[in-house]
Amino acid sequence: MSERVIIIHSLEQAVTALKAARELDRPVTLASPPGAAAYTGALWFREVVKQAEREVPEAEVSSILDCGDKPGLVMAAFRQGVLRVRFTGPKAAAAQPTGARPSPKRPARIRIRAQSHAAATRPKRFQTKGSIR
Repeated sequence: MSERVIIIHSLEQAVTALKAARELDRPVTLASPPGAAAYTGALWFREVVKQAEREVPEAEVSSILDCGDKPGLVMAAFRQGVLRVRFTGPKAAAAQPTGARPSPKRPARIRIRAQSHAAATRPKRFQTKGSIR
């Protein structure tokens, strides 16, 4: 069976993914969006995954942080304790500590599209797509 990867953008999405994995009794990999290490940072991603694991301890989970082609972001991720990253730059730049696994290939993934709280709570007349009434 192939790896089940879910791209997350928030703690809420991470927890939702782990609850679904737990209910299905399947392992899951939480992945960052492409290039996310540049704008979320490795520490933020690591802590989101850890908090989600604390909230759903029965789920079997791994994670992967996308560092794009930036070796500096890979090294920062390793320093922050992220052991699995996606790196698309030159192989020579991808030295890693023991246990770390850089991967140039993005695994198949599932995207979660959460409706924002603002969109969910606005009056029906403003939820219509298309022309303004």
